[in-house]
Amino acid sequence: MLHYIVDFYSHEIRLAIEIDGSSHNNKQDYDYKRQYELEQYDVNFIKFTDREVKQQMFSVLLVLKDEIEMLRK
Repeated sequence: MLHYIVDFYSHEIRLAIEIDGSSHNNKQDYDYKRQYELEQYDVNFIKFTDREVKQQMFSVLLVLKDEIEMLRK
């Protein structure tokens, strides 16, 4: 069993959503390891920067919509 925390997670479609901001600075190795290990359990990842979320929310939502539709098929 793994004990990782992601920003958002949908168990139904096995989607982890990460919003990367300054709290992820100097943690790239940890983030890559966490993502790799969770992907071994068929968890799909999608990442955005905090800047994208703040400045391009509509685009972020469109990407999420497309990803969710693809995973539900």
